[in-house]
Amino acid sequence: MELADFCSSSRVIIVAGKGGVGKTTVAAALAVAAARAGKRALLVELEGKSGLAALFGRGELDEETEVYPGLSVLPLAPDEALIEYLEDHGLARVSKRLISSGALDIVATAVPGMKEILVLGKVKALQRAGAADVIVVDGPAAGHAVTFLVSPKGLLDAVRVGPVLTQAVEVSEMLADPERAQVLLVTLPEETPVNETVETAAAISETIGLSLVVVNGVYPERGLDGGAEPERIRAEAAEAGVFLPESEIQHLARAAAFLTRRRALQNEQLDRLTERLDLPQIRLPFLFDADLGPAQLEVLADALAEGLRAVPALQAAR
Repeated sequence: MELADFCSSSRVIIVAGKGGVGKTTVAAALAVAAARAGKRALLVELEGKSGLAALFGRGELDEETEVYPGLSVLPLAPDEALIEYLEDHGLARVSKRLISSGALDIVATAVPGMKEILVLGKVKALQRAGAADVIVVDGPAAGHAVTFLVSPKGLLDAVRVGPVLTQAVEVSEMLADPERAQVLLVTLPEETPVNETVETAAAISETIGLSLVVVNGVYPERGLDGGAEPERIRAEAAEAGVFLPESEIQHLARAAAFLTRRRALQNEQLDRLTERLDLPQIRLPFLFDADLGPAQLEVLADALAEGLRAVPALQAAR
């Protein structure tokens, strides 16, 4: 399917994955891809700690800011969502007292799942208001993602009346509707991230639709046939009329051997992921750049778009 169609199929896309797999980078690349496809994209940064702004060469953001043509980043924290929630329900004075007394965090954590409801409630409000064509949420790391996505459903059993129940119902309805929200899981082709991705999928599949798995950091196939011996490198250099010092020949041989071994290990994990998780996969290349910025995000955005073209129309996994 085309990327523009994917971004239209679900207005809210929550990106989740184990810490260190490149979840934030993939979320940013997806939002860039949506913007390049002509969609108005909103990238939601939870807690302001993911470093999204830095990927676009910006400092810390405290309000919605356009960071790329057609793409804005919105920092969203539970305490701010709580203040807005209270003000919307005619409790502005209460919110001011909570701020002045320092009790804001105590209230936000008093009820299990309250923080998640507040944040997802804000995302729901943005979706209903048509704030963007697609809202990409840089979700918490995989372990916290389960709590983040399952808490609204749990609150339905704990709260019987009042505005919190209404919020929990509305958020749960949004998460359960694949036309409104889906999860995109991010992993690396390594054993532990693959295991955690499978576990996360099993834990949340009854709560929200799962659309894709993005495998980040995949080394390229180089056709080295198991490696490149120094003799082969010397012969091919001579045939091409290129002089290579012996030290460089040895370095190239070791690099070729490393790449071949690394690719073999990755292929094992890619096969495991395919066997254990019945979701379409998109594989993003390993980028050999010391720093990531808009140029690198565009490379990943193009890879996402290309990968999606090989994926049939998505049906949410239940």
